[in-house]
Formats: sequence, C-alpha cells, structure tokens
Amino acid sequence: MKNAKELALLAARALSDKKGKEIQVLEIGELTTLADYFVIATGSSNTQINALVDNVEKVLLEEEEDPLHREGYRGGTWVLLDYGCIAVHVFNAEAREFYGLERLWRDGTPVDLTGVVDAKE
Repeated sequence: MKNAKELALLAARALSDKKGKEIQVLEIGELTTLADYFVIATGSSNTQINALVDNVEKVLLEEEEDPLHREGYRGGTWVLLDYGCIAVHVFNAEAREFYGLERLWRDGTPVDLTGVVDAKE
C-alpha cells in the first residue's frame, strides 16, 4: 500500500505519460482536511483531458486504489478524481486559469517533480 505522497507522484507520472501539461503537486495536508495532496494538470482538449484522467485511474487501480468520487468527466473542462488522500484536478487551460487552484492554495508546499514528469512540458 502506497502512502499519499507516493500516490500523488504516481498520478503525476500517469499525467506526464499522456502528455499532460503544467503538472504540479501541492502538499496541502497541513492546511485542510480535504486531502494531503492536490495533483493539478492541464489538457489541451476534452479528449486529452479524458485520456489523462483514464490513465490516472488505470495506474492507481494497479495499486488497488479506486477513486471515491469522480466529477466533471462529461463536461471535459475540469475533471476531479477524489482518492481521499489525494485529489487529482485536470483542467483545460481556460478553466485552470479561471479557478486558479495554485493561487487559492499558494500556502501549500510544491513537491519537486524532477524525474517524475517529463522536463519537456
């Protein structure tokens, strides 16, 4: 069984593997009871957003982790996967800018993703 940080890093890697952009992991456990980590990424289209989310689910299912809740899949502008200890947010560029999770959670601690996500993003 993986801990929350390991799951967040697995999710970030899964997003990177499907060419997610601007991938960030924020440690927020000290700030809220919502989750220990937010994993945030941008997809370029509704199709890519769905592919990104599907890959996260596939990779985490291999660790026997199912999302507690999935929201926004049909809308395709913002999909949330809630795993309890981590929340994965995949946006299109406009929705990500509008909701500004990085601004709202700026007191969170960014996790170093060196070696986890492609540097070419």
